[in-house]
Amino acid sequence: MHTERIIEHITAWLKDYADKNGQKGFVVGVSGGIDSAVTSALCARTGLPTLCVEMPIHQSHDQVQRAQDHITWLKEGHPNVRMEVVQLTPSFDTMVAALPKVDDQALMELALANSRARLRMTTLYYFAGLLRFLVAGTGNKVEDFGVGFFTKYGDGGVDLSPIADLTKTEVYTVAAELGIIESIMRAKPTDGLWGDDRTDEDQIGATYPELEWAMALREKGSDPALLDLSPRQREVLAIFDQRNAANRHKMEPIPVCVIPDALKH
Repeated sequence: MHTERIIEHITAWLKDYADKNGQKGFVVGVSGGIDSAVTSALCARTGLPTLCVEMPIHQSHDQVQRAQDHITWLKEGHPNVRMEVVQLTPSFDTMVAALPKVDDQALMELALANSRARLRMTTLYYFAGLLRFLVAGTGNKVEDFGVGFFTKYGDGGVDLSPIADLTKTEVYTVAAELGIIESIMRAKPTDGLWGDDRTDEDQIGATYPELEWAMALREKGSDPALLDLSPRQREVLAIFDQRNAANRHKMEPIPVCVIPDALKH
C-alpha cells in the first residue's frame, strides 16, 4: 500500500472537488474516532478552511476528550482549521420528551440512536450553508458498502466521501502516516450513539478485519461451499451477508417510481 501517495491523492481530490463546485472549504463532524480524525486531517491538508465540529449528546468524557485533543493537535499544524463545539444534549432531550413513548424499548432506543446522528447531520449542514462548505463524510468502505453500518440521512448524509474506498485497516495505516494522536489510534471503534461504552464489534458481532475478509470473499465471487471455512468464518460470513442484505437500501440510490408515458399522455 502506497500510503503517502494515497494521502496525496485524496488531498488533491478533495481540493479539486471543492474548487470545481465553487465551495470554500469543508466541515467535518469530529467524534474522537479514527475515521473522523483521518477525514478531518485530510481536509486540513488541502489548505482550504476546515471546520471541525464536536457535537456531544450524552457523550462519554473519553470520547469528548479525544475529539478535542485531536482538533487541538490539528490546529497546531494547520492554521486553516478551526473548531466549533455544539452542545446537542439539550436539543436531543427536548425532542425525546416531545415524542410518544412506545412499548418496544429496544426499538425505541435504536430509533433514538439514529436520531442522534440525524441531529448532528442537521448541525453540520447548518454550518455548511452559512460558509459555503462541503460536508465531508467519515464512512469507510466496510461501513458504507459492506455492512451498511451508518445512519441513513445521519452520518450517511454528506456531500463527498474521501475515505469510503479504504477499509478500516487501511484507514489505520493512513492514520499512522498522518500522525493521528495515540489515544485515537488505541481507542476501540464505536459509533457513540448509545450513551454507553458499547463498541462497533459489540453491535455487529464481528471485528473489522473479519468483516473485511468476508467482504473480499464476496467481491471475488468465491463459493463458500467450496472453501474449507472454520465455524467462526462461517459465522462472520453469515453476519456480513445478513447486514449487507438488510442495509442494501442505504447503499443504493433512492428508488424512483417511473410512470409509463402511456399513463401520462
